[in-house]
Amino acid sequence: MTKKHHDTRQHLLDTGHQIIAARGFSSVGLAAILQQAEVPKGSFYHYFKSKEQFGQALLEDYFSHYLAQLDQLFNQADLTGQQQLMQYWSEWQRRYCATDGTSTCLVVKLSAEVADLSEAMRLTLKTGTDHVINRLTACIEAGIADGSLAVSQAEFTATSLYQLWLGASLLTKLHRDQRHLDLAMQMTQQLLVN
Repeated sequence: MTKKHHDTRQHLLDTGHQIIAARGFSSVGLAAILQQAEVPKGSFYHYFKSKEQFGQALLEDYFSHYLAQLDQLFNQADLTGQQQLMQYWSEWQRRYCATDGTSTCLVVKLSAEVADLSEAMRLTLKTGTDHVINRLTACIEAGIADGSLAVSQAEFTATSLYQLWLGASLLTKLHRDQRHLDLAMQMTQQLLVN
């Protein structure tokens, strides 16, 4: 464990994301993260007081990157609000919910697991998903304004669609096939495509 990293804290978070996205939070011990990251235990405790605080920081880092990607997607002036939303759902379907049971989406992976385990992590997930829904709401409002969407309640639509896709993602993990995401896409197209 003599390897030096430019940003040890970020390296620990990146390594943790990779492992925890595959195996979950509770089943991964600190030793596994440290071994794969090639970072000594003392360095971990320099940045994080506990595994729970590490989990909270991991989720904050995840949402920071995720929301930055959303901001980039939803600020494409050459696309209508409807086109931006459909691009988002297509990208979700492509990237975040693999049919082999793995997913890089920490919301799908950890929500049920940590909601009762850690209040700090639950609140971080709640805050992060609230931000996602707020951005979806703003994009829907932009689509209503540019005439590409004919829905009347932006926040209700954003919340309903996000719930639909989270549920479909969980069912995809359980069934390990594309069927539920395909159904989510069909429902989304019925709601958003004129």
